[in-house]
Amino acid sequence: MSDIPTTGNATEFVTERIDKFIGRRGEINRELSRNGVRFGIYKNGEYHDRLFPFDPIPRIIPSDEFDELEAGLKQRVTALNAFLRDVYSDKAIVKDGVIPEEYVYTSAGYLPQVNGMTPPAGVFAHIAGEDLVQGQDGRWWVLEDNLRIPSGASYPLFVRDIERRIDPHLFRDVHVRDNREYPQLLRASMDFVSAKGINVVLTPGRYNSAFFEHSYLAEKIGAVLAFPEDLEVQGNKVYFIDYAGRRHRVGAVYRRLSDEYLDPFAFNPDSVIGVPGLLGAYRAGNVAIINAPGNGVADDKAMYYFVPRMIEYYLHEKPILHNAPTYMPMFEKDRATVLDRLGELVIKDVAEAGGYGVVFGSSLDAHGLEEMRERITAEPRRFIAQEVIQFRDLDVVDPDTGEHVPRKADLRAFVVTGKDTSVWYSGLTRYSSVPGQMIVNSSQGGGFKDTWVLAPKDAEALGTIRPGRPMALASDSAAHSSSLITASKAESLYWLGRYTERVFTTLNRFFPFYDRVMDTNVEAFRPFAEALDLPTDFKDFDAFVHSFLYDASDPNSVVSAMKRAFEDAIVLRPMLGSKAISYIEMALIVMGGDTPDRDESDIYRQRDITDIILTFWGSVENSGVAPLLKSFLFIGKYIERLELYTRLGGDDEETRPALDKLMAYCRLVSGNPLPRCYCDGLQWLVDHLPQRGYPALAHDIESILQGFSNVLPEATVNGSMMAMSQNAPEARDGSNDRDGANDRDGAEA
Repeated sequence: MSDIPTTGNATEFVTERIDKFIGRRGEINRELSRNGVRFGIYKNGEYHDRLFPFDPIPRIIPSDEFDELEAGLKQRVTALNAFLRDVYSDKAIVKDGVIPEEYVYTSAGYLPQVNGMTPPAGVFAHIAGEDLVQGQDGRWWVLEDNLRIPSGASYPLFVRDIERRIDPHLFRDVHVRDNREYPQLLRASMDFVSAKGINVVLTPGRYNSAFFEHSYLAEKIGAVLAFPEDLEVQGNKVYFIDYAGRRHRVGAVYRRLSDEYLDPFAFNPDSVIGVPGLLGAYRAGNVAIINAPGNGVADDKAMYYFVPRMIEYYLHEKPILHNAPTYMPMFEKDRATVLDRLGELVIKDVAEAGGYGVVFGSSLDAHGLEEMRERITAEPRRFIAQEVIQFRDLDVVDPDTGEHVPRKADLRAFVVTGKDTSVWYSGLTRYSSVPGQMIVNSSQGGGFKDTWVLAPKDAEALGTIRPGRPMALASDSAAHSSSLITASKAESLYWLGRYTERVFTTLNRFFPFYDRVMDTNVEAFRPFAEALDLPTDFKDFDAFVHSFLYDASDPNSVVSAMKRAFEDAIVLRPMLGSKAISYIEMALIVMGGDTPDRDESDIYRQRDITDIILTFWGSVENSGVAPLLKSFLFIGKYIERLELYTRLGGDDEETRPALDKLMAYCRLVSGNPLPRCYCDGLQWLVDHLPQRGYPALAHDIESILQGFSNVLPEATVNGSMMAMSQNAPEARDGSNDRDGANDRDGAEA
């Protein structure tokens, strides 16, 4: 605990409290796991969704030290915003020779398409992620400015809530500043620049590496989580399209996709994740884009060299924070230094990000050094070189031994600009998972810590947010955003209801049959298998049961249904809330997936899953989310229940309560259009229940259908519906035509 900035008894006190976290690190990581706190990584062309490793030893920054950081970060981001306003308008800094024009116009981040455009309220970098390291002498150095789509604020924000529950009084006793205001800062910035309309978080899709953050921040700021197909531009205005085709004006778009994919009309015409016409609406001043397109010119690694000059030029101040000593190969003198000292420097490719394209000269052999010299000589604009800063190690807990071991760590500080510029009282501390490795980026496999910023010792209101800033977001906006249901989310709600019911009822009916097998023989299981159209030739009954429950490659398995429920739930986080989604994740964890060494005791632990699903349904039913949203979820649930109960030969005492519930939720939808997938599910029951001996039930369901004259015309599902037939993997090409399955894949690209 040598990095704790306290002395004497205070050190012992803080150490004791942190030891409490260390002792419960498994519990913290389980809580992160059940809430889906993930960071995706692409490796060898494949997406791997993994938990973001958390270390329980916090980085602690003394109050006075952070105050200096705060002043320096505000100064730096203010200058960068001034540079962006200038470089896309008068270009005075270029005309005055402070920055050579070739560095501006050859930057990959410079976008001629936005030249002459000033964003709403004149803010370009609404959110800046400033990457810093602390040298051995205690000085802070800025390594990079991230002004396009910096990620990572959600992770310390989320983990702090867990830490508070573990030790409710710690942050008051240790005098740690409250970090809960980040959503308020972000929301205030969006509201300040909004061109009148709702706020949306635009995500490229479920399999983006930071999708957890997209959905979590949308939930916390009361914004709509939008996929590109949910937005439409008409008359140079941006609209959010709900499931019924109704348009809702969008005032601010917090985009989480790169410039080149943002608008196929203006940038990459092959982009399928952009919003056609978005730049035109932005140019007309009818929507704010956060962060502004074209910001890449300011966080170009080569432009980093000039930031101290920007501060002096625009603010007439000396820089407070230090740049790492940097050399520009385009300058002849610097190029000579770089080529001469290549083995001592770190070389960065300005076209790369996320820790890629970073080469330490000391790691290269003679051939590698010569090859790098040739590349720098051929393309000097593409590279910068920096002195290697020997920054401090921080202790982390070795997950295998439990020992404290040193690891390199940086700090991503978040600076939010709206009416004012504010530095968040926290930050993302990332550490390397490899001893001695100096690249700590999340995309390179590192983990994260919480960052505790201490409050002044004489502060009266410890742990409070800044004076005058409200603690809670406007609840009416959050409620409004949760009620805006797109066609794809309506379908996700439908299938989430069906898949959770599928798992619940299947397990409830499975165990009585399984228990009878234990007392008699496998023949007692045959009626259950026949009812669900499962194989009945039990050559190896135990293997059959294992496959039925746990084989993720088998679309008929229970775990496959649970995984599809998760895929549908994860895109609904802003609507249902993280608490509700955590139960789906928990059920999936208990189910365990495709694990080969399951034994009989594991099977009986699956009974817990039904309790977890009941808790999920209860949390939604008793929440404040929109009644229409609840109805869509539970209509799917009771369609599935009726399908399964009649398939399994349920009597009137079972089917009638399910029908009553279905009718009650359908009445709540009355007056609103009914998505086609719901209509198709109800119609399938009408067509097939008479064949199963339930004509009266089919007649009642038909009367429900007749009550909906405003069914949406587009079809979302086709074919017949078999409860345990899940052919969704074959449908990843987007086709809805499947033989023998009224089913779908829960993933959204």
